[in-house]
Amino acid sequence: MIIRIKDKIKNLNIVIGCPIGCRYCYARNNCRRFHITEVFSKPEFYENKLRLFNTKEPRVFLLTGMSDLAYWKKEWLEKVLKKAEETPRNIYLFLTKRPELLDIYTELDNVWFGVTITCAAERNRADLLKRNVKAKHYHLTFEPLSDEVGEIDLDDIDWVVIGTETGNCKGKISTKKSWAKGLAKQAMSKNIPVFMKEDLFGILDEEEMTQQFPKEFKL
Repeated sequence: MIIRIKDKIKNLNIVIGCPIGCRYCYARNNCRRFHITEVFSKPEFYENKLRLFNTKEPRVFLLTGMSDLAYWKKEWLEKVLKKAEETPRNIYLFLTKRPELLDIYTELDNVWFGVTITCAAERNRADLLKRNVKAKHYHLTFEPLSDEVGEIDLDDIDWVVIGTETGNCKGKISTKKSWAKGLAKQAMSKNIPVFMKEDLFGILDEEEMTQQFPKEFKL
């Protein structure tokens, strides 16, 4: 059975907006369609959503589904980390495409910082993340995987997610099976859990799909 990641990990968009302007950005399109913010390129902080951290049962939240951590204001992140410290039962995931802009230090065990890598030219983002963010957990997301990334430094990485581009955006690049399997093989050789997103089903056969979560997620 193929697992949809959104059925296990909840998007909690506490910040909405991003100035990067990726061609394939679904968040920008949704924001425009549903008139969520006035200008998507200007991130906005929804502090009232911090109350949603107060869950009865442990949850795993992605906090950057409609933003990029690099463009959060410092005071926004401080408030979020303070609330994360108060709710240690939950796991909080962050993602960025601009790790060179970050300067973060935290000893919290329930916050995970990651970078998005889509092609070989972006491999150095993993090293930049570990250099600029001092934390206990790191993860990498290869989505949309549009190139053969090749050998990548996976030291200290705790989770790898792989996905392809969805929708019908002009210039769409479909992930090749060998690209996804090559990354998965590297991660699994280091005993790093790998989650191939449901959109890879069809590119890969069901028996080729690997869908693993870190043990810390308790999913």
